[in-house]
Amino acid sequence: MIVSIERTVPPLGRMPMAAGDPQRVWFPEMLARLRCEWDLQMSFPALIELRDRLDAMLQQIRSRRHIVSPVVRCPRCGTTGPSAEPHVSVRALILALGRFSIASQKDTKKIERDWARYRVENGLDLYGQASATLGEGHSEQSEMVGCAHVSSTPRQGH
Repeated sequence: MIVSIERTVPPLGRMPMAAGDPQRVWFPEMLARLRCEWDLQMSFPALIELRDRLDAMLQQIRSRRHIVSPVVRCPRCGTTGPSAEPHVSVRALILALGRFSIASQKDTKKIERDWARYRVENGLDLYGQASATLGEGHSEQSEMVGCAHVSSTPRQGH
């Protein structure tokens, strides 16, 4: 059986998607660094520093590989534009420990509970940064598409 694959040229005005998954957060080199630098006795300030390094690494990988965010349409007003770029939150880092068998599920759950308490006690956002309100930071709604109604509407559930 002979299978023919035809290459098509994208329509004018449309660029082909760059190699890579635009919504992927955990690349193999990031996991290697996480495995290397993770320590069960790590303090939360050290964990936040590790998160910062992993997030910078993610942004470098996306830039080097020309991975762009997918285009989304605002369900409220219909405006289209690139979605918010992914970032590594402290909780995502913690959950990755269990997901990729770097830490046990029991340890992961304990660290997650301790992080939630530490975050509230210290007034930190999802990324471990001081925040006047816990809902601010890299919220997807604040970076999504640039709709006029986003800045005039209070943020809900972030």
